[in-house]
Amino acid sequence: MADRPGAHSARPAAADRLDSWTPSAVQLDRLAYRRRRSRRSALAAAVSTAVLIAVGVLVVTNTPGWPQFRESFFDLSYGWQVLPQIAEGLWLNVRLMLICEAVILVVALAIALARTLRGPVFFPVRAAAIGYTDLFRGLPLILVLYMLGFGMPSLRVSWLPSSALFWGCVALVLTYSAYVAEVFRAGIESVHPSQRAAARSLGLTHAQTMRHVVVPQAVRRVMPPLLNDLVSLQKDTGLISVLGVIYDAVLNARIETAATFNYTPFVVAGLLFVVLTIPMTRLTDWVARRQGWAGTGGAL
Repeated sequence: MADRPGAHSARPAAADRLDSWTPSAVQLDRLAYRRRRSRRSALAAAVSTAVLIAVGVLVVTNTPGWPQFRESFFDLSYGWQVLPQIAEGLWLNVRLMLICEAVILVVALAIALARTLRGPVFFPVRAAAIGYTDLFRGLPLILVLYMLGFGMPSLRVSWLPSSALFWGCVALVLTYSAYVAEVFRAGIESVHPSQRAAARSLGLTHAQTMRHVVVPQAVRRVMPPLLNDLVSLQKDTGLISVLGVIYDAVLNARIETAATFNYTPFVVAGLLFVVLTIPMTRLTDWVARRQGWAGTGGAL
């Protein structure tokens, strides 16, 4: 279809008008006011934070036991000395977290899917999944570590591993799979039933519906809670030190502390965990904001 007369000349004229547009005096005043208000807010936040930190430091440093406390917990020279050993143990914690998290995601998704099965024939499967989540969400992780780390090797079954590291990983997987399974189940149940009905009307089976329609939406919706569980798992890998033969960051710090009765190694280990955890926490916040959790309750 031919362009109407004058169309080509009208477009450049409109573009010229847009290029020559300048904000009005009212708009400029509004923008300047917003900039001044932002600067004042940032300055007030910085000053109040500095004052609060200064007051806290003054209160702590003027307590009667501060010199001994500083020597026992904040000995910089000793902390720098034990840093390599503790950092080496932290690398074990990181590897444990990566391996366990991969297994946890698979096991937890299988449990969540088992709880969504319908029909009386699948009742034993649903009952087993419910019993599993109730059991391992009720048991403290440290008790699971003790029971598996010390109990399973004492059975002396030839085909069972006797490594405390292996059973520590199993304890983490069993416990966290119960929590993550509930996160997955919440995401699956948040998908509107019309999605499943539409998929079934197109001829998809139940398995195909879950795989191609429901699960992808569910995983996307629960990504921030999943990342929170990952942060928690990273910290709880330090609990495997209770088994006594796994030289992670916490056990290395305990060994150094027992040798000198100085608790600075524990502070060093804690700071390393914090340095490792903060980026994952900020990543969780970024994902939550990207998916609209901050303002819409996680709705897409």
